[in-house]
Amino acid sequence: MVIDNIRNASLYYGLGSKIEAALKYLQNTDFSALEPGKYDIQGDEIYALVQDYETKPMGTSVWEAHRKYIDVQFIANGAERMGCANIEDMKGFNITSEYNESKDVMKFEGEGDFFLAEVGTFAIFMPHDAHMPCMAVSDPQPVRKVVVKVRV
Repeated sequence: MVIDNIRNASLYYGLGSKIEAALKYLQNTDFSALEPGKYDIQGDEIYALVQDYETKPMGTSVWEAHRKYIDVQFIANGAERMGCANIEDMKGFNITSEYNESKDVMKFEGEGDFFLAEVGTFAIFMPHDAHMPCMAVSDPQPVRKVVVKVRV
């Protein structure tokens, strides 16, 4: 997992051309001008999901992980807490659902570490990173997030 501010995105271009394309998209796009929805970057290889939602109280969600895509999550407006843990650390806990291939998601219960993600923060979650996004900092608040999906 990587956590940083978008102003430092160029430091991570070496993670691969697809990650570089995802980060450049986040750096060069005015997300206040876009409607929520799916935006093509490189077809099914790289695409962005612009999302508006209200954060949820801590303890009301589950961990998730993906096999086909890396998540590059970027806070365009608002703030939230995000959790991260290695999926190997989830093995001692119950899997709340089997892997859903069409949605590329598996959900877990377990424990992990949380960090504050404010405007400009991006996090790169690899397939071995269970993550729990969308958690409220204190009280639920509106957030605009962009999730760039990068095919492994």
